[in-house]
Amino acid sequence: MDQDKFMARAIEIAATAAGEAGALPYGAVVVKDGVIVGEGLNRAAKLFDPTSHGEVEAIRDACRRLGSTDLSGAIMYTSAEPCSMCVATMILANMAKLVYAADWQDSNAFMAALSASNPTVKRRYTTVELREQVGRPPEARDMPAEQMGQAAARAVLDAFAASRR
Repeated sequence: MDQDKFMARAIEIAATAAGEAGALPYGAVVVKDGVIVGEGLNRAAKLFDPTSHGEVEAIRDACRRLGSTDLSGAIMYTSAEPCSMCVATMILANMAKLVYAADWQDSNAFMAALSASNPTVKRRYTTVELREQVGRPPEARDMPAEQMGQAAARAVLDAFAASRR
């Protein structure tokens, strides 16, 4: 398996963001059995979709191509250390490994410079702060949370599970 080739492709995808309005230079590829099965670029601003990170887009592409949400054995190659959402998506897809280039400090420096030069770019949390927020229980996060309708929702879950037995 040629790891250098896969990482070079992820970085090449990241570099294409320079010529695409609404894209950020975060690229990723999903590799399974030595073959690239998914590619992605951060197009969150272009698509008005905060989940359109390179890693999530690469996973979406791989899942569509393979006809499965199970990417067991697959490896993610990404141009930068992924955020909590992207890592959670990799875990949910049963991916085997993550390989990244730039680390969170590199990404934070980039985002700080971008924010300083472009007032429309707003970032509430750094990668590390986001991890901290996500790891907290709902009542301890900065974003208020409230639970309601638990009994009705639980009934739907129970009925669905019962219909699949």
